[in-house]
Amino acid sequence: MRLGLLDMIGLAASLVFALPLANYAVIRLAAGETALGAGLLVVAAAMVVLPQYFLDPARIARRLLSGLLPRQLRGDPDGMASGRAGDDESGSTDAGAVDGDDATGR
Repeated sequence: MRLGLLDMIGLAASLVFALPLANYAVIRLAAGETALGAGLLVVAAAMVVLPQYFLDPARIARRLLSGLLPRQLRGDPDGMASGRAGDDESGSTDAGAVDGDDATGR
């Protein structure tokens, strides 16, 4: 994993808060409080791991920008990604039978 300058700053900021928590967790583990120590170690590890792997700012920005673009500009020519390709019932032969508004009035 290659980290850029902003990624390194974000990692350092996470470590500033996670290291004292991990230190306290190790002290609690040494004192015999296994549940509290293990729980705090999990929280400290999550403080470092989650922003690096799941909260990637570039990925969040791409999703946000693609959500703001109109469907025609998203790079999906058929509109299939949004699940709305087939909403137009003008070409459907059985659209009336489904809705009950066919020629027989059913």
